[in-house]
Amino acid sequence: MGLNVVHNLLRDILRGKRRGFATINEPGPRIVSEELKSGGRALPWVDAVAFARRAIEVSLADRTTADVSAHWVFFDRGLIDAAAALEHVTGEPVVQRLGLVYRYNKRVFLAPPWPDIYTLDQERRHSLAEAVAEYDRLIGVYSSLGYDIHVLPKVSVAERAEWILASLTR
Repeated sequence: MGLNVVHNLLRDILRGKRRGFATINEPGPRIVSEELKSGGRALPWVDAVAFARRAIEVSLADRTTADVSAHWVFFDRGLIDAAAALEHVTGEPVVQRLGLVYRYNKRVFLAPPWPDIYTLDQERRHSLAEAVAEYDRLIGVYSSLGYDIHVLPKVSVAERAEWILASLTR
């Protein structure tokens, strides 16, 4: 099974009837939505540690529910991102421990934060500068775990999806 990490909104074009690939939505917005509805505190701007720990739990659960019969499964973010966030805010060395046990496909697709398409909303409130810093940390984290990082080109979403699929056949 190819468990691929894909950042950005490409999951929408890769999943469903458009392409037929199995995709797993990003844990962060799901957690934020649940916490806002329930009055919870595991929000990145309230309790970043609780949020990161919850993202690790959700990411581990997502891995167990992924369709193992699918040729490719695309994760919009996932366990490594959550572990990197926890390590960043606490200094707790979790990236290597989790990242070496729970592997994804060796190819990871990252979309750098692009000012022309970067937006904030109810679930995503961190600034562009914070997104750039997180992106830089993730480049280092994925590299340290031996992943081949493929930075997405600045083209349309459909063209990025085609670029990903073409790179998987190489």
